[in-house]
Amino acid sequence: MNIQIINGPNLNLLGVREKSIYGDTGFESYLSQLRARYANININYYQSNVEGEIINKLHEVGFAFNGIVINAGAYTHTSVAIADAIAAITAPVIEVHISNVYKREEFRHKSLLAASCKGVIAGFGLDSYRLAIENLINS
Repeated sequence: MNIQIINGPNLNLLGVREKSIYGDTGFESYLSQLRARYANININYYQSNVEGEIINKLHEVGFAFNGIVINAGAYTHTSVAIADAIAAITAPVIEVHISNVYKREEFRHKSLLAASCKGVIAGFGLDSYRLAIENLINS
């Protein structure tokens, strides 16, 4: 089984930025834990601050992988192009958020991606990624 995790803008700063919202663990450290927990699954990781690069990655893996977990960061609320890319591929996509976006600013309450995704998981910290992977495994 091949699962792709895609993180969007500013998520390269996990463990450094706004620790009260995102925690103090960097994603690479958490990724090691995920890979150890799911040793029988190929978990690929990609992060970009650039919208077009995220779209290119979705196109690259979206017809070959068993599932995609995406945290598009702020692009969640602004990118019709990423939503269109998700709608165009065949792999199931689960949108995740580390924070509970509904406890934050009003503009974060609207996802342009959600309608094209299998589901949305938000507010469970980094564990949101594990919950998404569990769903992809058990589907």
